Amino acid sequence: MCGRYALNLSPSQIRRMLQDENMPVDDAPPDEGDESPRQSYNFAPGYHGIVYRADTSARGAGYQQEDKHTPGQTQDDGVDAVSTHENSAVRYKLQSMKWGLIPFWTKRNPDYGSMMKTINCRDDSLSTAGGMWSTMKARKRCIVLAQGFYEWLKHGKEKMPHHVKRTDGQLMCFAGLWDCVHSDHDHYTYTIITTDSNKQLKFLHDRMPVILEPGSEDLKTWLDPGRHEWSGELQALLKPFTGKLDCYPVSKEVGKVGNNSPSFIVPIDSKENKSNIANFFANAEKKQKTTKAQVSPQKQPNIVMTADDGPKTLPKRAASDDLEDEKPPMKTPVKSLPRPSRPSKISATSNKKGRVVQSDKQPNQKITRFFGNSA
Repeated sequence: MCGRYALNLSPSQIRRMLQDENMPVDDAPPDEGDESPRQSYNFAPGYHGIVYRADTSARGAGYQQEDKHTPGQTQDDGVDAVSTHENSAVRYKLQSMKWGLIPFWTKRNPDYGSMMKTINCRDDSLSTAGGMWSTMKARKRCIVLAQGFYEWLKHGKEKMPHHVKRTDGQLMCFAGLWDCVHSDHDHYTYTIITTDSNKQLKFLHDRMPVILEPGSEDLKTWLDPGRHEWSGELQALLKPFTGKLDCYPVSKEVGKVGNNSPSFIVPIDSKENKSNIANFFANAEKKQKTTKAQVSPQKQPNIVMTADDGPKTLPKRAASDDLEDEKPPMKTPVKSLPRPSRPSKISATSNKKGRVVQSDKQPNQKITRFFGNSA
């Protein structure tokens, strides 16, 4: 699918670029004001883009330009429709329209979810008769102009946006359909036709917009208002692009609607892009190291308790740098210690003291002399 593209050019710039490719532009919206289309490097559904189409009635090719549509009347009620383009010069114009096609028969203003379902139209849905696209594909064909489009490459849970553009730098001309809802004023909307991806973009997505060459016969055939019936010739124009395209990853900021920057169409690894992928991973690695340093557990010292002086802090032995080369400690023979003397038993029922140990000291000489003198 194509859900986001880039177009940051004014109508006057686009007009000159188309004229350089031999694509006449007889009318264009103003560059500024309420009727001017939006300019953005991040063009999203619901924005007013710029389309290139034959200058026909609001009811499409095959109806006279001055035909007026009565509210409540379907666009197929005009039985007396007359083609005014088969024998006259065709005029082409640039027109501002809203991305997300609203069929003319819609009775109410669709919500955003409903509009998202019609931002694209599959080419194979046009190959069969009937369906919601039947009137548009026959009478309301257009070219949606863009500088390139975005697609997201899925890698696990991650999605990396890629920008796709023409290698030659020309505008991309997407095949599209438009319609107009008549109420208090005309509401013009458009859709982009998608087809199978070419070989170059298969890795990115299985669908891509139908891209026509500017000023080519295929483009003129697609826009020809004289062809107001669907045919195999028109269906055959809806095929994968065979020209050269550039495809490269860009900033993830493009994923948010409302963001807008010229860096969105610059390769993310380019020197011109400040938020390049190399810096992204370098910053992520640096941040990861900082986080690990902050949460690393602190080494706890060994604490030995003694009865005498309370706790003492001893340094913890440092781990060996190479555990494989460290040899186990040698066994140390245990020396036999002398057995302690057997303590004397203390009677639990007698108050007698234990045997008095005689001292080797000599008795007091004064006492001996006393008894000797008495004798």
